[in-house]
Amino acid sequence: MSNYTEAQLIALRQAIATGAMTVEYEGRRITYRSLNDMLSLLRIMEADVLGIQHRRVVNLNVAYSKGL
Repeated sequence: MSNYTEAQLIALRQAIATGAMTVEYEGRRITYRSLNDMLSLLRIMEADVLGIQHRRVVNLNVAYSKGL
């Protein structure tokens, strides 16, 4: 079961797209402090509602020598 609804996700996406800092849905109004807060929550909502898993990418640099 999701902690967030698709309506919440859509409302947040629309607010980000229009540059609004306040989001309204289901009779609630939420004002965010920054775009970074909104983008962080968007990633959390997408993972929850859409089942997207955000994975960390790790780059490994391997060096070796023949010892010559």
